[in-house]
Amino acid sequence: MSTTPPPQALKDTQATTDERADDDGAFGWLRALGPRGRRAFAGAFGGYALDSYDYFTLPLSMVALAAYFGLDSGQTGLFTTVTLVVSAIGGALAGVLADRIGRVKALMITVITYAIFTVACGFAPNYEWLLVFRALQGLGFGGEWAVGAILVAEYASAKHRGRTLGAIQSSWAVGWALAAIMYTVVFSLVDDDLAWRVMFWTGALPALLVIWMRRRVQDAPEAVAVREQSTQKGSFAAIFKPGLLRTTIFAGLLSTGVQGGYYTLATWVPTYLKTERDLSVVGTGGYLTFLISGAFIGYLTGGYLTDRLGRRRNIWLFALLSAVCILAYANIPSGSNTLLLVLGFPLGFCMSAIFSGFGSYLSELYPTAVRGTGQGFTYNTGRAVGAIFPTTVGFLADSWGVGGALVFGAIGYGIAALALLGLPETRGKELA
Repeated sequence: MSTTPPPQALKDTQATTDERADDDGAFGWLRALGPRGRRAFAGAFGGYALDSYDYFTLPLSMVALAAYFGLDSGQTGLFTTVTLVVSAIGGALAGVLADRIGRVKALMITVITYAIFTVACGFAPNYEWLLVFRALQGLGFGGEWAVGAILVAEYASAKHRGRTLGAIQSSWAVGWALAAIMYTVVFSLVDDDLAWRVMFWTGALPALLVIWMRRRVQDAPEAVAVREQSTQKGSFAAIFKPGLLRTTIFAGLLSTGVQGGYYTLATWVPTYLKTERDLSVVGTGGYLTFLISGAFIGYLTGGYLTDRLGRRRNIWLFALLSAVCILAYANIPSGSNTLLLVLGFPLGFCMSAIFSGFGSYLSELYPTAVRGTGQGFTYNTGRAVGAIFPTTVGFLADSWGVGGALVFGAIGYGIAALALLGLPETRGKELA
């Protein structure tokens, strides 16, 4: 049987070699990926952007949902909890699948899953069914980022991995922005009782991405070789053995803190703006524009800094700044909505910049054979445990107010900073 690579593979390999020799400049990180790596980047970027879009259909529709089904703050907070808790299961399973059947196949499964159940949410006849569909959406939502980040990390050079994965993270802000735009349009044109359903129905868009990925995106050759030769691939037991146990515990704790802080804000800021600051639909969209713009720039800046400062320093820096921004944002005096508008930019910037190092850092903490399992498990376990934070805000909102309860987001960032004490610096590590 011939082992000669096909002509296209030879062209891609030669192009990759040539481009990695010219990897300086603002977009050197993109050139260094090579043709296959750039297709993988496009697939992961699109998948995560649409993951974000489908996630935010719920927080943006929360006020309308609460009115339609007659829900209190605790019940609406439970939507986020079940999504994030079930996402831990989905993320862990997706990580195992990525190590066993490949990154691209696992990525497509996650995208199809979250798209199907987002659309199903729009047909929910009552609160209980909506809760079930949202939980099942979490199965796909939990795995997409971890698998996509690993796919791209294995193409990226050690020199540029932080910037490359930071750019992937920035697609979350792109999806968030698309959801905010759609929210503004739909809720301005359609009655609230139907508008929230329309928002969920638009979650079918990711199906188009899967069709393209199936034809154009491939796993990194080195990762394929390891998967074919390894006897330990996709093993939960492996990430709890003495050599990786400490890493798994502290990486899970790090993920818990960062995501607890983030999802507190992502879930409750739209409600805070509309109910406590008395902003209209269009007004809420305007304020979210500042928050999302800051998030997009924060992802890109954080990716650059994680390569310059190192993974741990970048996370430490933005954990502190995010906690300060939350406390300031939640305590702006009534009537100072201009200040609220301005402060939305640094808040979005800081709470997103801290995520930019996650894709590279978690990928570098685990060997190739169990990289999907390790990253999928720690990131999504952190997401599930971190769900306690937005739920706590929901139950305290009636007595403390949403703004007052947002303090729990700051506590999450404190936990993340402490978790770094148990993890090594990995900047510059090769993944081969």
